[in-house]
Amino acid sequence: MAKWAVVVSEEQYSQERLYASQFAPGAELPAGDEALLVAALDPPVVFGVARADAEGRLRYTVNLVDAPLPFAAALGQGTHPIDEAAFTAAAPHGDPGTTTADVTGKRTWLVSVDLPIEAASPAEAVREFWTYVRDLGPAELPAFVWPAGDELAMQAFVLGAEANQDPEEE
Repeated sequence: MAKWAVVVSEEQYSQERLYASQFAPGAELPAGDEALLVAALDPPVVFGVARADAEGRLRYTVNLVDAPLPFAAALGQGTHPIDEAAFTAAAPHGDPGTTTADVTGKRTWLVSVDLPIEAASPAEAVREFWTYVRDLGPAELPAFVWPAGDELAMQAFVLGAEANQDPEEE
């Protein structure tokens, strides 16, 4: 079982932060091989660990997209072989196959996008809503999230990151 560092662009990392996926970005690898998923930021960070499935697709085994770890090596974008020691030094500590949910525990979160819509009927309002969501997307449309039962902890997120929506606090 070989070890790899799959380095993706800042743009690809941004996409990983927006949408949930069981598959990690990057090249296909031989089944069973493991890869550190590295974002080409300044400085670079490890945002996950993946293992190639039978089709060679990279499946997350550890997803660190919300809490990436520093990565010391300077590698260009693409797939690079690395030795076991480098893999172990950069990978999150814990048992193989441990996921972020195993470590932190899952909670129930409420997520909301509220838009005032003018329409002649409820069905038209829903169509207009989905048109706004599609056209504005995660770059412009804030989503509000809070732990179930704690509305006072509500936070706004834009592009997968917390964003202050109070114009008086800028």
